[in-house]
Amino acid sequence: MILSDASIRDYARSHAMIEPFVEAQRRDGCISYGLSSYGYDARVADEFKIFTNVDSAIVDPKNFAANSFVDRKTDICIIPPNSFALARTVEYFRVPRDLLVICLGKSTYARCGIIVNVTPLEPGWEGHVTLEFSNTTPLPARIYANEGACQFLFLRGDRPCEVSYADRAGKYMHQQGVTLPKL
Repeated sequence: MILSDASIRDYARSHAMIEPFVEAQRRDGCISYGLSSYGYDARVADEFKIFTNVDSAIVDPKNFAANSFVDRKTDICIIPPNSFALARTVEYFRVPRDLLVICLGKSTYARCGIIVNVTPLEPGWEGHVTLEFSNTTPLPARIYANEGACQFLFLRGDRPCEVSYADRAGKYMHQQGVTLPKL
């Protein structure tokens, strides 16, 4: 079952599931964020790791070279054509044992050829969510910090899981900041 706005608000209060939590959608001249009918639109923070191939590195998920990125702290991130950047959510998430969280990119970015990718947040996981922005266009693309980036959907299981992400001591538990791949 997908959680409604009222249920998401209840979990946010009782489990500190999303911090900071914005009670209603905000649009005031920005890409919207906050609680929506059946989801929560999270914001992208002002910390970015922009992919660069200056050193002709090979992309290897088992041995990822941190020097493949340029770090930027900025209100507007420019992603080069056909490239990507990593960022994180402003919000810190704590996923209860009976929920699985799925994320989809905002349509405002999708309509510009910018894809937001996030893997599911498993029961028991907590931390800042690392976001991947792919610029699929042949032009530079802008990402706006502290504005909406993606929508999280909360799915309740028929009962709490037997083994959570926390129980397995998952490698991305309690992540702070933008987190690179780990093996």
